[in-house]
Amino acid sequence: MLHQVCFAVSLLTAASVHSDEISIAVAANFASPMQKIAAEFEKDSGHTIVASFGSTGKFYAQIKAGAPFEVLFAADDETPARLEKEGDGVAGSRFTYAVGKLVLWSRKKGFVDDHGGVLGRNDFQHLALPNPKLAPYGAAGVQTLQALGLLDRLQSKLVTAENISQTYQFVASGNAELGFVALSQVYRGGRIAEGSGWIVPPKLHDPIRQDAVLLTRGKDRSGPAALLKYLRGDKARSIIKSFGYEL
Repeated sequence: MLHQVCFAVSLLTAASVHSDEISIAVAANFASPMQKIAAEFEKDSGHTIVASFGSTGKFYAQIKAGAPFEVLFAADDETPARLEKEGDGVAGSRFTYAVGKLVLWSRKKGFVDDHGGVLGRNDFQHLALPNPKLAPYGAAGVQTLQALGLLDRLQSKLVTAENISQTYQFVASGNAELGFVALSQVYRGGRIAEGSGWIVPPKLHDPIRQDAVLLTRGKDRSGPAALLKYLRGDKARSIIKSFGYEL
């Protein structure tokens, strides 16, 4: 009996030694997929994820200021590359985990047509987008307006949000009739699940390649490396695709 008790204790001790609490910073557009991936990863690995969601630009500033993140899932490929170059990211750990899609979206059915013609008609008061200086989806929105020759005409109607989540809230609440958001925020079951939207053709803006990087705080721990490996696996990739991302 004593032997069995000791054996059980040793198993619990071993489990605690091999499980990590992983602190990650995640671009706001990837919040819903990451929540699903994290739940599966925790079940499969025994590790625990503590996730913060926000704008890539702000995460960069926080990491440089010493924030205790171990992995960054960015909304671009430039920020992880910069962190790697500056010694805050582990060399060779960076990879593209998803390619994002931009959508012009309104909560009103039929308001946004399949070709984005609503922008040219100019029969709205507010067009929301995330801060283009901090959020790649915001930069893509500005590039789209430039490519369509509409930026100057619509400049006075632009409402700048802090990040993609706040942009979605502006539109969902009706404070802005439409806005540029991530397709992942409104895409369910293979379609835009609510309101109306136009998936912006990729030719109208730079590719939204979203890279992940292992940060130096996580380089000597098993959990962060295991999470990055998990993101490359079939289960995680299936979840990512279900939210409208390309791989």
